[in-house]
Amino acid sequence: MAKEKKVKAKATKSIITDASYQFLKNYINTPSPVGFESSGQKVWLDYIKQYTDTQMVDPYGTAVGIINPTAPFKVVIEAHADEISWFVNYINNEGLIYVKRNGGVDHQIAPSKRVLIHGKKGAVKAVFGWPAIHTRLGTDKETQPKVENLWLDCGARNKKEVEALGIHVGSVITYEEGFDELANGYYIARAFDNRIGGFMIAEVARLLKENKKQLPYSLYVVNAVQEEIGLRGAEMIARRIKPDVAIITDVTHDTQTPMINKAVEGDVACGKGPSPTYGPAVHNKLLQFVQDVAEKKKIPLQMRTVSRSTGTDTDSFAYANDGCPSVLISIPLRYMHTTVEMLHKNDIENTIQLMYETLLALTPKTNLSYL
Repeated sequence: MAKEKKVKAKATKSIITDASYQFLKNYINTPSPVGFESSGQKVWLDYIKQYTDTQMVDPYGTAVGIINPTAPFKVVIEAHADEISWFVNYINNEGLIYVKRNGGVDHQIAPSKRVLIHGKKGAVKAVFGWPAIHTRLGTDKETQPKVENLWLDCGARNKKEVEALGIHVGSVITYEEGFDELANGYYIARAFDNRIGGFMIAEVARLLKENKKQLPYSLYVVNAVQEEIGLRGAEMIARRIKPDVAIITDVTHDTQTPMINKAVEGDVACGKGPSPTYGPAVHNKLLQFVQDVAEKKKIPLQMRTVSRSTGTDTDSFAYANDGCPSVLISIPLRYMHTTVEMLHKNDIENTIQLMYETLLALTPKTNLSYL
């Protein structure tokens, strides 16, 4: 019997460098709540300045790095910077703080969570209180958390002490949990939706700079605000830039865990590649262009579909101005809108690579006409 020949696997160099990994952790851990994204945007802009020719910030805080800004043809790669959060809505005489949603935050995960209340004097630590199961009022010991029965406790004994800490109605609240690593290449954090997108587009800019690539168009690297409350930042910046092509990145659902119906959400798994989307707002020829690039570069894809809208900034770019050919490249994510959003390092690198290779293949003469 002939001996089997063993082929040694060739080690592939990670796209993510030590410096970019440090940026990722810092950026993820910096609060960036809807409407109050400035802190995170400063971290992002400080990083991307070294890889872009010029930068701009619009009136509501969307940050943009521009490469080759004088070229008339304009291409956007985009993510959104904001994270779901809470507002201080009411402070009672006993010093307990009641809240209102800021974006689609999940009230069911709130009890016993540690938070930061961003007041006039800086961040104040607090917790979502929740009574012990054997002390709850009423006959139903399985009372469910609702926005109206959640409160924050910051250790104050009355309303005056709360206000002395700089907390006021309208102070925004973020969860305390930050970036961490699990086994087998998984990362967890709050707000990977969608600061992982901001990280990936910044890394695309870095690769273009470090590899000395000259683009035949101007590239706008856009980190938009206020996606979580209706795609508002993308709506504004799309009108301002008036791009010819837009490549949007966001997160999508890993559907391998319990309580998710694959017949509804599709079959998508962390670690198996980026997940481009079919849907009315997604330009069919641009999507095929991305798929062709992926096939040529051997980048695995997991295709998914949407019914009417993508629910992402793709919709704002696609229908802006006179219409902009737009494509959505999502990254699989577990436990969306929780404090333990989980994704895989391989998907991050493959999504960066796919956007990078797509930009290198794209030109102003690429035929995107339907007819």
